[in-house]
Amino acid sequence: MTPIKRALKDWLGEIPLTAETYWLLRQRGQPVGGFRLGEWAHQLPQMAAEAEAHAAQAPAGKRVCVFATLHYWLAHAGTVALALRGMGHEVSLAYLPFRQWQQPAHRFDLRRADAYTRWHLRKARPALNPVALLRERPAPLPPKLAEAIAQASAYDVQYTLQVEEADPASPLYRLRLQRNTFAAGALLARWQRRRPDVVVIPNGLILEFAAAFQTARFLGIPVTTYEFGEQRERVWMDWNRSAMFQDTTALWQAVRDRPLTEAQWQAVRELFAARRGGRLWANFARQWQNAPSAGGEQARKALGLDNRPVFLLATNVLGDSLTLGREIFSRSLAEWLRETVRYFARHPEVQLVVRIHPGERLVSGPSLAEAVHAALPALPEHIHLVPADSSINTYDVVDIASAGLVFTTTVGLEMAMSGLPVVVAGRTHYRERDFTLDPTSWETYFAALDELTARPADFRLSEEQTRLAWKYAYHFFFDYPRPFPWHIMHLKEDLARRPLGKALQRDDFRATLAAMTRTDAPAGE
Repeated sequence: MTPIKRALKDWLGEIPLTAETYWLLRQRGQPVGGFRLGEWAHQLPQMAAEAEAHAAQAPAGKRVCVFATLHYWLAHAGTVALALRGMGHEVSLAYLPFRQWQQPAHRFDLRRADAYTRWHLRKARPALNPVALLRERPAPLPPKLAEAIAQASAYDVQYTLQVEEADPASPLYRLRLQRNTFAAGALLARWQRRRPDVVVIPNGLILEFAAAFQTARFLGIPVTTYEFGEQRERVWMDWNRSAMFQDTTALWQAVRDRPLTEAQWQAVRELFAARRGGRLWANFARQWQNAPSAGGEQARKALGLDNRPVFLLATNVLGDSLTLGREIFSRSLAEWLRETVRYFARHPEVQLVVRIHPGERLVSGPSLAEAVHAALPALPEHIHLVPADSSINTYDVVDIASAGLVFTTTVGLEMAMSGLPVVVAGRTHYRERDFTLDPTSWETYFAALDELTARPADFRLSEEQTRLAWKYAYHFFFDYPRPFPWHIMHLKEDLARRPLGKALQRDDFRATLAAMTRTDAPAGE
């Protein structure tokens, strides 16, 4: 775009009705740039009619506000909002018409995208009340809320660049802070004027979703967050905290002492076998390894390992939202990795295998291999680095390992299922479940490593602990994710298979939707 055209758009973007009039006269009904609601928008009248028909048979519910931004999340959250209307609630859909979170957008274009969105959302009336936050005059943020928004903006930078440090002077941080501040201010003004009983938000940890979450918590409004993992027809959900933290505490307290049935044992055995073998299984839509299992001895040979004890360190992906804010005693995942490899450089009596997460090959950010090389420019013979694109199957290394080291990766749980002692350095869902070692400081961390390297066999899990890990795995994979009809990655296909009206006829889906509007949950973190 030329400087003259950019300046013209900036000027026109501040003049009332210019962008909206231009869209109505030149682009009526058409998407703006990449912000498009597509086929979903054309289904709105039918979905709204189905929602109203179900609402007519339901008792009067709560005032619910659903928030979304980005066109794909807006379509999904809009579907959720209509489903909640079908449960009898009075529902508003507050939205911001951003197409990208990491690129600046001209106000002229945003106002056109807003006009496009309002044009289509009117088809959902009266089932849905659209709230165009772009038209809201934002309230100034109180210091406590402003501090939370600054932290959320730092997470956005880490998430976007796949790094662990956010430069507050960088253009990306300034962009994210500006966007999040506007979102929080607009929602603060809206919710102070018309307070909902409960707010429903995707994710809650990053982007404007975090701004909405923090604003709701600041105002003391109950908030439900939801996100999606690798399973179809399942959703993660939490109350007054981000679903990304995967807090299983209440679930585990309820089921810890309950034995698994034979069918449950069979299900978790089959899932674990699929994960080890790099195969898809049931409704899981992700392969976890680059290659099928070839056996522990093949991995030993490929890595050049000898008979000294093997410690497996499995990393996460830098900046992944399942690692943000999970530090306990280290400042970051990378710092923990650097200090750990330095420790093992002084302990040649054991061998360390650092397995870089296979998911790194799917992202463009820096690799955690760089942290290893920064700590040890020349790797000693007893430390082995397995890159993300290696054909070595992680579970083959588990087979020959004596102990495991993790930050938050689920591989730590699976190592415990194999009977290995596992040191957990980050705040992950399976920490403190009585089958892992859970240091809370560098002192206790290195003390645990001292004991493990001296006597690794003494710390192998008991049969009871191993069975406990298997039981936990069953409940985490099969009970923690709740039944839900529409996955964010497959919304079009899922709506074709399970239209809103049919989804509302299923008791398990209705139970999840009912849970979304809880107002009696604990305060959260």
